[in-house]
Amino acid sequence: MASDLQRVNENEMKAMDANRYATKKTIAQGMLDIALLTANASQLKYILQVGEQHQFYKLMLILISLSIVMQVLSGVLSLSLSLLRDCRLHQPEFHQSANIINHVRTGFAFFTTMINLFISAFDSRLPPPQGDFLNN
Repeated sequence: MASDLQRVNENEMKAMDANRYATKKTIAQGMLDIALLTANASQLKYILQVGEQHQFYKLMLILISLSIVMQVLSGVLSLSLSLLRDCRLHQPEFHQSANIINHVRTGFAFFTTMINLFISAFDSRLPPPQGDFLNN
C-alpha cells in the first residue's frame, strides 16, 4: 500500500515537473521575443535618425520593418493557438487547425531569425576592423 502511494506521488511529481518546465520555457521564449522586438525597434530608430547617410538605408529599413511585422504576426498566431488550445483543442476537428497554426508560427520564427541575421550583417554601427589581425 505504501509503495503504491509512493508511486502515485512520483508520477504526480513528474507531471508537475513537465508543467513547470513548459511554463519556464514559455516565459523564457516570451522574454526573448520581447528582447528581439526591442532590439529591432532600437535599430529602426537608429536607421531613421541616420537617414539616407546610412550605406544600406533602404535595405535595413525594409528588413527591420519586415522583422517587426513578422514578430507581431507570430505573436498573434501564438495568441490564437493558445486560445484554440484552451477552448477547443479537446475536439478532434480542431487538431489540424492547431497544427497548421503551429507550423506557420514556426516558419515565421525561422524567417524572422534569417532576417535578423541579415540585419546584423548589414548593420554599420559596428566599428570597421582595424588593421590585419593575421600579420600583427
